[in-house]
Amino acid sequence: MGLKENWVQFTLLVIITFFVGGMVGIERTIFPNFAESEFGITSATAVLSFITAFGFSKAFSNYFTGRWANKLGRKNLLIIGWIIALPIPIILINATIWTHVIGANILLGISQGMTWSSTVVMKIDLIGEKDRGFAMGINEFAGYLAVGIFAFLSSLIAANYGLTPYPFYLGIAISGLGLLLSIFGVEDTRHHVQLEATSNQNKSLKNIFWETTIKDKTLSSVTQAGMINNLNDGMLWGLLPIMLLSMNVSTSNIGLVAAIYPAVWGIGQLFTGKMGDIYNRKYLLFYGMLFQGLAIVFLPLSNDLFFLGVLSFVLGIGTALVYPTFLTTIAFATSPHQRAESIGTFRLWRDSGYAFGAILSGILSDLFGISIAIFAIGGLTIISSLVIKFRMPNPKL
Repeated sequence: MGLKENWVQFTLLVIITFFVGGMVGIERTIFPNFAESEFGITSATAVLSFITAFGFSKAFSNYFTGRWANKLGRKNLLIIGWIIALPIPIILINATIWTHVIGANILLGISQGMTWSSTVVMKIDLIGEKDRGFAMGINEFAGYLAVGIFAFLSSLIAANYGLTPYPFYLGIAISGLGLLLSIFGVEDTRHHVQLEATSNQNKSLKNIFWETTIKDKTLSSVTQAGMINNLNDGMLWGLLPIMLLSMNVSTSNIGLVAAIYPAVWGIGQLFTGKMGDIYNRKYLLFYGMLFQGLAIVFLPLSNDLFFLGVLSFVLGIGTALVYPTFLTTIAFATSPHQRAESIGTFRLWRDSGYAFGAILSGILSDLFGISIAIFAIGGLTIISSLVIKFRMPNPKL
């Protein structure tokens, strides 16, 4: 076990994670405009329905991927996830009603849950305890840097060639490459789990789902923060482009502001992941959630493009602090044989945050306006940081 001993497989999994993130990035900035121009949908609740479909399907896919990882094998689940991804861009190109778009995003959520969860668990299996935070930082860096890059690329293509079909051609290329690399390059890592289990001292959880969800103070504190993190991300995914459109910001500048956040989030994790191996993980989580909440609260208070870019940058830093630390903390707090299912449970609740965020922010936006919706989600994020501070025990370093 270790990064040096497994660098070839680890690098391949990082490349695959980049492609996984790219599949989401394609939709990141163009979908609200796509909904209005192609289907005449202007209600925030209706527009955000695609995020709701994506969030719930990815959440449940995460959970079952975690449960099946030991039985079916990590590699097999990764391949199945890419096969499910293949028709998604084709459906979006040929969509004639909004239901087709919802269906494509259900498939996207299932695919993301299987592919991203598999690569996360496989990297953790390969690396061992010493560099686990660094490994998760690289993993999340690759995925969310891809989200930012492909968010900007799709908006650029849309601005020059139209919202459809050209941005979705990226998805055809990504899913094909991801599948080929998974079939012919990836090796399963279950034997690494057996090796680590011989020396790991963590006690087995009686009920992995309930311990991770609510009973264990460390695991449940991380889980609630993960859900709120993605709740605010689901809100930003849908409402930030709408808010910027209402300010008459150009499509390319919307792409720029929206891309800063996931790009900083991605790049920052190269450093914050390793910080989880060195510093107190509780305080990385607390300050990361606090920075996110404060940045979100200030978003509606300015229409200055530079200030919005700065807030997007701060939001990215906050998310970079927590995202690899979530996974590192879960991995350290569970036994090797239960780790995949515990991570799957965490990711079930974390990614359901996309759906809850889309539903809550859509309803609040339609009833009270976009600014109130953004303020409310920012406030919830600050409360989540306080749960980390006062409920989570200090982790062993």
